[in-house]
Amino acid sequence: MHMIRALLLFLAWTSLFASYALQAAEPRQLPSAQDKARTVYIFHHPIVMLQAKFGLTTPEERVLRIRHILRSLSEEDVRQPVKVTPVKRYNQQARLFTINGKPLMLLAEGDLDEGDDLTLDRAAQLVLIRMDEQRTSLRDQYSSSYLATATAKTLAGTLALGLLLYGAFRSWRGVKRYFEARVSRKKGLIPAKWRELVGAVEGYLYGLLMILLGIAAFYLWLSWIFQLYPWTRAWGESLGEWSINVIQRIALSIVSAFPGLLIVLIIFLITAFILKLLKILLTRVESGKLVVPGLHPETVGATRKLISVMVWLFALSAAYPFLPGANSLAFKGISVFFGLMLTLGSAGVMNHAMSGLVLTYSRALRKGDVIRIGDNEGLVNEVGMLATKILTRENYIVTVPNAVVVSGKITNLSAQNPGGGVNLTTSVTIGYDTPWRQVHAMLELAARRTQGIDQQTLPLVRQLNLMDWYIAYELQVTLRPDESLAGVKSELHSHIQDVFNEFNVQIMSPNFVNQPEGPVTVARDNWFAAPAIQPDKQP
Repeated sequence: MHMIRALLLFLAWTSLFASYALQAAEPRQLPSAQDKARTVYIFHHPIVMLQAKFGLTTPEERVLRIRHILRSLSEEDVRQPVKVTPVKRYNQQARLFTINGKPLMLLAEGDLDEGDDLTLDRAAQLVLIRMDEQRTSLRDQYSSSYLATATAKTLAGTLALGLLLYGAFRSWRGVKRYFEARVSRKKGLIPAKWRELVGAVEGYLYGLLMILLGIAAFYLWLSWIFQLYPWTRAWGESLGEWSINVIQRIALSIVSAFPGLLIVLIIFLITAFILKLLKILLTRVESGKLVVPGLHPETVGATRKLISVMVWLFALSAAYPFLPGANSLAFKGISVFFGLMLTLGSAGVMNHAMSGLVLTYSRALRKGDVIRIGDNEGLVNEVGMLATKILTRENYIVTVPNAVVVSGKITNLSAQNPGGGVNLTTSVTIGYDTPWRQVHAMLELAARRTQGIDQQTLPLVRQLNLMDWYIAYELQVTLRPDESLAGVKSELHSHIQDVFNEFNVQIMSPNFVNQPEGPVTVARDNWFAAPAIQPDKQP
């Protein structure tokens, strides 16, 4: 036990140097490295800063000698009070501090700072108070009874902390089960459609609250435990001071942020009001009730999005200086990071996005149009910001980047028939021995037999080319609204074959090297050769 006390005494009195300063006669409020080297510390508390130089002895050497003296003190010495005796040394008034008859340190007039405006007696009294506080604390706390009491308090506090954390965990589980049951019964203030996304958010919020409570309890427990023992008491006091300073800074930051947040709120409210007015105006343009030169109803949706983005970006730029921490290094770092990401990753994205705007404002195509892009033909399912989606006759979705769409040829089959069917064209090649008027009539007859063709619009037959062995004819018809282009085209081809077979006219595709003796046709009796089944004879 005596060895333990001696070790604790040695550790306590050798804790001389630290980075704290008190509001006293000699120690500096913001000490430099030299000031710290000239300051006597006990238990990390500054006692006095020495400035006088005696002969070749510097103030730093005087501090080292005092530390050596403090190391040599016994427990019996510590139990005696510190005394101050007026003396005269080195031709100047001084005060000698002793404990149990042993000299500790000398405070001379040269150690005083004129800025402190203290007399030697007043400075000595302040130093005596500080030293006696540390000595009394050491004497009281290094007794066996005090150590036992401090240990018991530590165990009791640890047990209380454990019970608090366990109770917080159990209460969180109970609250979580309660709100999960309410969600299953579709009860609560949050709408049911939002529940699919957030779930039992109340339980998670309560869990977060319990975590914060546990952190605060652990912080208070640690600070209290440190203050029970002399060699860690300074740490406990510093934890308390640090937490108070943090709370004060947070409170001041919140209060000082209110005016800026109010300005930001006003800016956003004005922005929302402007966008509301623009929405009313653009809605009237989209419905045709208002005509604005250069603005078409089909481009209103994209125009609304562009204006909204531009207005919100302008509002954010105006509100940015008033946001809390806008001038901090963190905000600047985030701004640089996002700027770098936008610069590196937006080249291709912006190319497709600008191409999408070109498609929208050129009105080359829109949702519901039947188009042909390269080898892809079908119904426009979506004109997005980055890509266009086409529903083909095979019921496939083909996604074409907007930059590819703009750079190629777009054939819009339904642009000239808004609200109606699309134009369908097909071609056949017939020999010169067949009268062209007969070919025209047969193609028109095949068109009339096809169900999906609009009979109000007369079919149009063109002679496109006079080739070496045949003539190329083209038939153009108009489909009825909502008819499938691929389905009607297939049916039309079937009727063209039947009509030409009926009138014993040969279709010259593919090419023939030699002219056959008779026309290459299919007799009516062979139209339903096995395994085909005639419609009126189907089981």
